[in-house]
Amino acid sequence: MSELAPDNPFAEPSRLPYGLPPFDRIGEEHYAPAFEAGLAAHAAEIEAIAADPEPPTFDNTVVALERSGRLLSRVASVFFNLTSSDTNPVLQDLQAQIAPKLAAHHDAVHLDPRLYARIRDLFERRESLGLDAESAWLLERVHTDFQRAGAGLGETEQARLRELNQELSTLSTRFQENLLRDTNDLAVVVDDAGELAGLSADAVAAAKEAATARGEPDKYLLSLNLPTSQPLLASLENRALRERLFRASTARGNRGDDNDNGAVLTRIAVLRAERAALLGYPHHAAYVISDETARTSEAAAALLERLAPAAVANAKRDAGELQRYLEQDVPGAMLEPWDWAFYAERVRKARYDIDDATLRPYFELDRVVRDGVFYAANRLYGLSFTERDDLPAYHPGVRVFEVSDVDGSPLGLFLGDYYTRDSKRGGAWMNTFVDQSDLLGERPVVVNNLNISRPPDGEPTLLTYDEVITLFHEFGHALHALLSAVRYPAFSGANVPRDFVEYPSQVNEMWMLWPEVLANYAKHHRTGEPLPAQLVARLAESAQYGQGYSTTEYLSAALLDQAWHSITPDDEIGDVDRFEAAALEKAGVALPVVPPRYHSTYFAHVFSGGYSAGYYSYIWSEVLDADTVEWFRENGGLTRANGDHFRRELLSKGGSGDAMTAFRTFRGRDPEITPLLQRRGLTAA
Repeated sequence: MSELAPDNPFAEPSRLPYGLPPFDRIGEEHYAPAFEAGLAAHAAEIEAIAADPEPPTFDNTVVALERSGRLLSRVASVFFNLTSSDTNPVLQDLQAQIAPKLAAHHDAVHLDPRLYARIRDLFERRESLGLDAESAWLLERVHTDFQRAGAGLGETEQARLRELNQELSTLSTRFQENLLRDTNDLAVVVDDAGELAGLSADAVAAAKEAATARGEPDKYLLSLNLPTSQPLLASLENRALRERLFRASTARGNRGDDNDNGAVLTRIAVLRAERAALLGYPHHAAYVISDETARTSEAAAALLERLAPAAVANAKRDAGELQRYLEQDVPGAMLEPWDWAFYAERVRKARYDIDDATLRPYFELDRVVRDGVFYAANRLYGLSFTERDDLPAYHPGVRVFEVSDVDGSPLGLFLGDYYTRDSKRGGAWMNTFVDQSDLLGERPVVVNNLNISRPPDGEPTLLTYDEVITLFHEFGHALHALLSAVRYPAFSGANVPRDFVEYPSQVNEMWMLWPEVLANYAKHHRTGEPLPAQLVARLAESAQYGQGYSTTEYLSAALLDQAWHSITPDDEIGDVDRFEAAALEKAGVALPVVPPRYHSTYFAHVFSGGYSAGYYSYIWSEVLDADTVEWFRENGGLTRANGDHFRRELLSKGGSGDAMTAFRTFRGRDPEITPLLQRRGLTAA
């Protein structure tokens, strides 16, 4: 067993409040020895459980597994958070080395026949063990996890499974690294400020600040967000620059150079298909979804296919209107993907007299966070937030807040990492440094990451409408973790089925436009004047505008995900672009002016994240979300009684029971799809 030097910050649990990692003491040199020691310590703990001469009991086997691996968990939680949010070449090299080792370690645990025999014995005797509901569910989940990991396979099949898992871990890391490098490399450099006509003054200043940070102080840099459609496309008047920005976005990972992800993702898809076949499933999608609330890939596909025709029809109708606006500016021109957002904003302005330029002065970051996101959490759940400048963060731009419960008792820590930087991957996400668990006596430490452009020092950070939605959405994930009240760490917070995990976060979006909340945070950053009542009314009126586009681009990505993960090991993939085109055509969503939200070569959710065959989860969860929003409206909206009910029956439960049972307990019935169709302006097809 490898010994870890006592001065290594990971050698013992953090003594900071809530177990916040001591970021001010952690250096690059500490990770490798901590991983080595953590892997050795966990292997020794697993050996002790598997070789225990005593007959298996729930405590000496299942609970012992839950208690094991604390050192490995401490270092991994910090390391993988930072490789996403503040990476560098040293961390990237270590990630490439450690990923296959962790995959091998995971397999060593789940493919240990002695350990599986103890778990199987307990599972077969589960009715006689006298377990409480959460413990019984844990035993069922552990048994299922070992089976799905291949514990029941023969030696030859297990050997091949180990090879597949190690190669897949290496490939997913490579995909992520390629994408980060290419995203930085393809950021659009603009020489002349005149080309930026249409952008607000603060957006131009942010572009200049970004260029200065890259060592080009006399230029302007337009950084790329993760999705295909870039936010600046809605404002840039220069059509040629819009095209440059769009083409840079869609070129990521697909230029035939060292950062090309085509061969990487194709290999990932084929290996996943082979692994699924080894485990007895027709394809990877069937394997993944069999353990989600949808249960079958056919059920997931049916929902996507049901929504696609109406979404595409709405998008085509909107495209016709945008084409007319384009022809007023450029006679004879045909609408292109880089035109959509710009002319959609013009239509929104003409129809509703509202656009992002009008709204952004009322959406200042700190006020949205404190007086919007935190305020809604206080009204619903009684939470309060105190900034802790005395606690270390992993980057100077990260803010740390202590969260207190309604009775003033300590609940956890929330970290906000809001600004984009070259060392951060694209997109927005929630993660944890510490998971809540009564068994381990731990309270949550949660982080939200966004990618908002940083303005020059002293200037306010003004958000787009979509960025405000993202703030509320990601904090919904944070609430899921912060309000967790479970015994076992395996069930903490958002450790729920993938097609359920987006549900609480999407519900939290509703409070963004709730009158009491909006009035509390939507105030002009200079004058303090509230967002005018007429603009509030127009926001409500415009809620369904653009749903044809947003639904179609989302469905295209979700259907692509299903296509990639429905192949068999023997299928010939060939060219990635041709595979995509054929998949979109077959699904009926091949609309050139509405590209998928993510093309395959930068579809990080499914090729380097946890959403493989699961990107359908957003719309699946939105069925539950839309129905839940109706429940809140029917029952008085933003009240502590409603918040307490949602917290008690859903948020606090984490994964400690069947997810759909929890929904039915909260809602009083099964979910209905009608609220979703109404929200998106769709009709059942």
